Amino acid sequence: MRGIRLAGCLAALGVLGLWAAQHYLRADGTAANQARLAVPVRTAIAEARPLPVFVRGIGHVVPENQVQVRSRVDGQIERVFYVEGQEVAAGDPLIEIDPRPYKAALAQAEGQLAQHQAQLASAKADQERSRSLLEKGFASRQTFDQQTAAAGQLAAAIATDQGAVDAARLNLSFTTLRAPIAGRVGKRLVDAGNIVHASDTAALVEIVQRHPIAVLFTVPQGELSAIREGQKTGDVAVEAWSEDESGRLAAGKLTLIGNEIDPATGTIELKAGFDNRDDALWPGQFVNARVITRMRENALAVPEAAVQPGPQGRFVYVVDGQSVVHVRPVKVGPPVPGAAVIEEGISAGDRVVIDQQDQLAPEAPVRVIGDEKSPAQRTAGTAS
Repeated sequence: MRGIRLAGCLAALGVLGLWAAQHYLRADGTAANQARLAVPVRTAIAEARPLPVFVRGIGHVVPENQVQVRSRVDGQIERVFYVEGQEVAAGDPLIEIDPRPYKAALAQAEGQLAQHQAQLASAKADQERSRSLLEKGFASRQTFDQQTAAAGQLAAAIATDQGAVDAARLNLSFTTLRAPIAGRVGKRLVDAGNIVHASDTAALVEIVQRHPIAVLFTVPQGELSAIREGQKTGDVAVEAWSEDESGRLAAGKLTLIGNEIDPATGTIELKAGFDNRDDALWPGQFVNARVITRMRENALAVPEAAVQPGPQGRFVYVVDGQSVVHVRPVKVGPPVPGAAVIEEGISAGDRVVIDQQDQLAPEAPVRVIGDEKSPAQRTAGTAS
């Protein structure tokens, strides 16, 4: 009997151990499943601080100066001094046209001038002798008047000759085409040996200035009052951003507000100037412009990626202390560079999800794999 009771106790202990093992595995599997179901997300902290308010515009980069150099004389090209894509300074030689015909014309004009100057000297001497003889009664008034007229004619001829000399010297200077502005030359359009004429319409070389440079862009007419209000406090800062708005290219200031609104589009054209010392802007490049109209104090901002559209309006996912997300409807204010301003719905310090929102649902578990720099930190210093 004692053996039977011992065997029963052992059997009972075995059943209890099996039940405990099954219960532990089931609990452990649930925890593993929960960990496996948690969506990995990146987050950002909502922060309140001063942020710039801006107006968006789409435009393109234009050079402050763009010159097409043409010949002002006829002749054969002797040399081309520049290299394609070269940076040139104002006054640098670009092209030389055969100067020999113009040197000959200058020498001829100078010779004619010297001849008339010698004749004038002789005529003035004759005039002085006639004056002396006239005073002594040995010459007639007619002779003196003739000598005076001859000297005057020669003086007029000398003035004409001087003009011819100046014109010949000017034409000779035109045989060397020089850069009228500093900038970058384009592709080579002519080669040595080509014959060019002053009447040709085609340019021989084109120069584009990039320092400084400008951006022409348009904004809706409804934004004009905010921009003009910003001008009352000083220069209005303008930022040029890449076409996909992935990064800021340059910071400058507003230089022009157009003198009329386009009635067809309801937009007005603006122009902003940039130093562009790092060549971040290139002529013809499409950019997005941001006109900083004012600074908004204590703006609660999150990354733009945190705000999602929904059937009832825009919302964000907020992560609580237990790594569970909750849907919070939000009211979004005027845009600022790289962020969304939240006027209602969340508070400073809330952690919002900035990616993988399509994988989330209300009350879903998440696993935070990284925090993004706060929008306030990212936008600090963007206003010039």
